[in-house]
Amino acid sequence: MRINGFSGMDIDSMVKELMTAKRAPLDKLNQKKTTLEWQRDSYRELNSKMYEFRNTKLQQTYRLSSALNTQKAVVAGNTDAVKAEAGGTANGIKMEVSVEQLATAKARVTNGNGQGFTSRQSLAELANGIKFGQPTTTLGDSDYTKEYKIKINDIEMTFTGKDTVSSVIAKINSKSELGVQASFDELTGKFSIAAKDFGSTGILNIQALNAGDNSLFDLFGSSSTDVNAKDAIVKINGILLNPAPTSNVITYNGVTMNLLAETVTRDSNGVKTGDNPFTITTQSDPDKALETMKSFIEDYNKILALFNTKVGEEKYRSFQPLTKDQRSAMSESDIKLWEEKAKSGLLKNDDILSGLTSTMRNIMGEKMGELSNIGITGGKYFENGKIYLDEDKFKKAIINNPQQVADIFQGSGANTNSSIFGKLYSEMDTAMSKIAERAGTTKFSGDVNSIYKEESVMGKTLKGYNTEITALERRLSDMESRYYKQFTAMETAMSKYQSQASSLSSFFAR
Repeated sequence: MRINGFSGMDIDSMVKELMTAKRAPLDKLNQKKTTLEWQRDSYRELNSKMYEFRNTKLQQTYRLSSALNTQKAVVAGNTDAVKAEAGGTANGIKMEVSVEQLATAKARVTNGNGQGFTSRQSLAELANGIKFGQPTTTLGDSDYTKEYKIKINDIEMTFTGKDTVSSVIAKINSKSELGVQASFDELTGKFSIAAKDFGSTGILNIQALNAGDNSLFDLFGSSSTDVNAKDAIVKINGILLNPAPTSNVITYNGVTMNLLAETVTRDSNGVKTGDNPFTITTQSDPDKALETMKSFIEDYNKILALFNTKVGEEKYRSFQPLTKDQRSAMSESDIKLWEEKAKSGLLKNDDILSGLTSTMRNIMGEKMGELSNIGITGGKYFENGKIYLDEDKFKKAIINNPQQVADIFQGSGANTNSSIFGKLYSEMDTAMSKIAERAGTTKFSGDVNSIYKEESVMGKTLKGYNTEITALERRLSDMESRYYKQFTAMETAMSKYQSQASSLSSFFAR
């Protein structure tokens, strides 16, 4: 806090006026920094939109084979025994399916310690028979450091008493190279490990190292049982499938069947007493494919319009980011209107967006001859690449030649990346990589609040601005202090002269 001198001059105001002109370079530097930060935020918002279009729309929806599939599976009879889905190659042949045996996986299951144990408990508690909620004061350090080992498919794993049941299961299931699935039943206390692959193809080789005292399996029961794998036994239209399926998911005549239960009934001795098969037929259903295409065209037009807007947005060069003093002199509504102008055109004629919009239009333009035959056309030249859908024409095309439509948009076999959806995905991915390099975003997330990577083009520039701003603020602070010192020295001199003048005046007055 400064105190004005005795000369009657408003030193604070004078210093402030002097510093205003000196602060002009700092204000410009802060405005450049703010503009760059706004531009970086704009890139992040666009990256979020691209991520949604690339991942949520293209990858997880439109590129799925079922998205443009016109075939629908209809199940009759024993509908509880199967879930069926018709693919694009479904040939319409009626199938009566009988399931005499489901495929099972090879497994090892303990007899269980009964109820009272939960997956949240430690191995030390299980080893000492301490059920959930019982005191653990009897346990010592040696109980928690004790090791429990197991060897699964020639891979050894070691756990300690500190590990909980749930963490043991998580560690086993996280190792994909084991090819197994571990589980724990809190109702019975049974622990099991099963091969992921069903039938004769599943591999499960378990060795309990140092059995008895520190075997992992022995913690969950006094004994364990090996469950043998079984292949499925299925008849379609009276024909026994040979070789026997090693999975409960089978595909025949273009229809994928997920077998859920046996259709045969048996007596207490396991002798077959009857059969309640299910039948599957297919029928053409273009509505889902039509909805997919309508949704895609809407999403495509929306994101293309966003890019075009950003690239062509008006830039008001006279509206720069407001300084602190300027903001203090304006109302909130005026600040909002000013910043709307200042933020406009931040990505005007941006090379990444311009290149992406041009590529997107070219991807559609290259196929426009084929697209027009199935009811998809381009708009007027001033609509900047917008496309339209003739629903009736598309519906006829998808019914008459569904594979042709699927090949154009999704591709087939090894040519999926050369399809419209494949090319759009690739170009969107490339653009997001460029934005990440420039702005420090990530193409692996669409979070608009994600942290920027400092080692980007903009990140390095902002770091340079911060260094310059800090140095300039230090110089201006020194300059301001020097001005105050100079004014203080001036007032001291003036006070001295006034004192001397008063002394002389009193001398001559005698």
